[in-house]
Amino acid sequence: MRDLLSRRETAYRAESRPPLLLRGQQAPLGAADVALRGGRGVLLYGPTGSGRTTLVATLAARFAPDGAPVLSCTPAEEDTGLPYVGLVDLFGQLPGEVFDALPPERARVLRQVLLHCRVTVEERDRLALRMAVTEALALFAQDGPALLVLDGLHWLDEQSADVLSFAARRLRGSALRVLAAERVAPGGQPARPWCCPPGTAEIPLPPLPDDDIAALLAAAGGEPLPPQALRVVRRLAAGNPGYARELAQGARLEGALDADGSPRVPVRLRASTLTGARELPAAALRTLLVCCAASRPDLTLLRAAGIAEAEAHLGAAEKAGVVALGADGAVVFTHPLLRASLYADAPTRERRAAHALLADAVTDRRRGARHLALAHPYENEKVAAAVLAAAETAHAQGALDDAAELARLAADRTPSETGARDARRLRAAEYACDAGRRDQCAQLARAVLRSSSSPRLRVAARIVLLRNAGQALEGLQDVLSGGFRDAAGDGVLTARLHHWAALRSLVLGDPAEAERHALCATAGDAVAADPVTGLSALTTLARVHSLTGRTDAARATLDRALDLAVREGDPRRRGMVRMRAMLTLDDDQVARARSQLGPLLRDEGGSGRDGAEYTSVEDHVATLLALVRIQVRAGDCRAALRDAQRCARAAAEAGLVSAPALYARALAASVGAPAEEARPLAADAVRASEADGDRLFLLRALAAQAQTALFEGSLQGAADAVGTLLRVREIGGAMGVADPPLLHWTADLAEAQVMLGDTEAADAALAEARGHLHGGTPQSVLAALERAEGLREAACGRAREGAELLVAAAGRLRPLDLPVDLLRTLIALGTAERRARHRTAANRALSEGLELAEAHGVVPLTARARAELARLSALDGGGAATLTATETRIAELVTSGASNREVAAKLFISVKTVEGNLSRVYRKIGVRSRTALARAMTSPEAFAAPGPGTPGGRRA
Repeated sequence: MRDLLSRRETAYRAESRPPLLLRGQQAPLGAADVALRGGRGVLLYGPTGSGRTTLVATLAARFAPDGAPVLSCTPAEEDTGLPYVGLVDLFGQLPGEVFDALPPERARVLRQVLLHCRVTVEERDRLALRMAVTEALALFAQDGPALLVLDGLHWLDEQSADVLSFAARRLRGSALRVLAAERVAPGGQPARPWCCPPGTAEIPLPPLPDDDIAALLAAAGGEPLPPQALRVVRRLAAGNPGYARELAQGARLEGALDADGSPRVPVRLRASTLTGARELPAAALRTLLVCCAASRPDLTLLRAAGIAEAEAHLGAAEKAGVVALGADGAVVFTHPLLRASLYADAPTRERRAAHALLADAVTDRRRGARHLALAHPYENEKVAAAVLAAAETAHAQGALDDAAELARLAADRTPSETGARDARRLRAAEYACDAGRRDQCAQLARAVLRSSSSPRLRVAARIVLLRNAGQALEGLQDVLSGGFRDAAGDGVLTARLHHWAALRSLVLGDPAEAERHALCATAGDAVAADPVTGLSALTTLARVHSLTGRTDAARATLDRALDLAVREGDPRRRGMVRMRAMLTLDDDQVARARSQLGPLLRDEGGSGRDGAEYTSVEDHVATLLALVRIQVRAGDCRAALRDAQRCARAAAEAGLVSAPALYARALAASVGAPAEEARPLAADAVRASEADGDRLFLLRALAAQAQTALFEGSLQGAADAVGTLLRVREIGGAMGVADPPLLHWTADLAEAQVMLGDTEAADAALAEARGHLHGGTPQSVLAALERAEGLREAACGRAREGAELLVAAAGRLRPLDLPVDLLRTLIALGTAERRARHRTAANRALSEGLELAEAHGVVPLTARARAELARLSALDGGGAATLTATETRIAELVTSGASNREVAAKLFISVKTVEGNLSRVYRKIGVRSRTALARAMTSPEAFAAPGPGTPGGRRA
């Protein structure tokens, strides 16, 4: 029978392209797979669009390649009234030989049903039909596991469902597997589990996470959605992939928001989601509309709005599955899309009436202003002024999203004849920028540029566009040039533009040009004339000084800015506080840096997104990034991972692809996560910085990427680190970047080169670094260079000198609160002592290192310390020669057929270094040719392999 069935291609076998599987679908898919392979049936259930068909297709496709036959039935809504159509679909796929094998009477009844000769079956034939289906399915599965797919159990006609449930009960324990899918209401349970065999695994399909929805939309192709539109789609879809696809398609065609700022829901999607709601009485629908318009609807609010029968209306809606009424009277819609669909389906006149009721009923000023604006969607100065006042209050309280929306509504309601519209549009643009609504900000700012002739407003609009770009300032030279033309000699306006020119130059990697513009912005009486711009320009000037190694000048400039900020009471001192903390951190004063950042962290307990009170989303990201940098240096790796995630979430919720936020995650993961998790995060940060043209954060992201590779401890990781750090050196050199970051990166480069056996290149890098040292060089920098020098000495056969340098480096670090730096040094010392066969010293250093790594959660270095201790315990004390990690890797590449030049290119070392290492390999192993080396490398007696992913060698 299996041979007969194998000749019949099913839809699932014919599937040429597997469906896209998302992370959130893996758990139900895995549970279903286990159940099917364990002999149980599976019933997948979820609401419309939840991905049932995708998982059914995936499971069936997995079953088919094993040679297992598949019968499938996919009923539709129009099939529900057609008797036995499900059986027709299923058994029409069976070969005639199956019917020939049935008893004649049963085969006759089954054929009549399948050939539509009988739409009803008499009582005496019902049992024959049930037995015929049971026996046919038994024959279908007689040669081994076979799959019966019922995709759409909710539309299966009653007659087919009744017959199949009879057969399923009697085939329990056979080789037949039933895979069914049923649509249910959100949060509901399957209505037809009885159609499946007893013991069937009933598996709900949960909502997908936001990342999955974004991946799904990206895979679907088409134009990428703007950030605000993507936020709307994800919020309304609430994890439902089908809804997300429909909403995204509608957003591309018509936009995501209506004129009043409400979500736009495609008509077809509305029709499918409002089936039950549209049957409610008109009065109940009007009450539901008020609930849709309200931010937090409840019975108290509805009664305050004068809706006397609200409870009865909501009871009917609850019975229809539209809302749930809490014990406290709160009204919760069963799905966000249902709420948006009801609002979108209502006539404009009724929406305005609902908002008018709420404007008088709510007690919150911000919500009342919003309802007032939406109840009067036309120019009205009184309404505009009231809404703008509420927006300013919201902004002052850190409610940035509310402030942005209210300011936009106020600008739209401002009569053109008052002359205030452009000023209010500009305010709305500023608030949208603060909230991370970049599309809205750009639209409003460009509207000001089109309509205003005021130099002050035009320059301000251009500055908003620059601020709105975040780190992506590379392509905005025309905005600056136009600003200088608009300023037309106005000293204050020109100073503001010079400050932004300085910021742009700094981000693009031209500190000299940045310094020139910053000095112009702070020259003469510019700071006194415009303290706000003066403060920002002084901070930028201090950043330039710090980047180029003039630490004393940076501190002096920053102190001047802070004094001015205190006098002026300017909130921009938050940026100065962060910078002062980072300067202190670079000077190895970790505890003091944390203390200096403390006032900003205390503000995080206020209001606003993610529970924080801040002046903008970028301000929030910058504060969390500063905190993560401190935590990483302090060895608070678990806290760094947590707060880096908060940083990324703050950017994501605003719809921003933020290079600083991505860098925060990469930096935290480089010390707190396994390499396989850290690598893609670092790559994301690098790509985002490159896309922005942001060389400043590109340097940082590349350094985090190199650190991740170096911490792996493998030869390939070292080679990757060298390649990345050579790029860092090139970019940093072109920018004029100075210590301490330059020297930290140089020490890492030298360490990676030593791991690869290229001690000459390491010598050159260290000599160059020594030329940059001065009396104020931080102790951590000196220790990093000593660590690299100690590793170089040990690699050159000078074990005692190497150990002395490493001990000195550890001694420098012990008084400091820098456990990761100390840990790296202890592992380096332990490795060098192990290779010199100084067991006691090696064990002491590595044991201390492991204890430190575990205490601080330094995941990659914990693995390194354990691997080195394992190597130490494996030493047999026989005095056998040991191949270093570099020698082992070169020997492997050479014996695989690579030339010396190819080996050098792969490992980022010179041909001369390859030749020198290869000579030592020949000498240690006792061979004279590549052929002999190849034989020796394949001899299990000749070598003992090192542990995976760690530096070490083979024992000859």
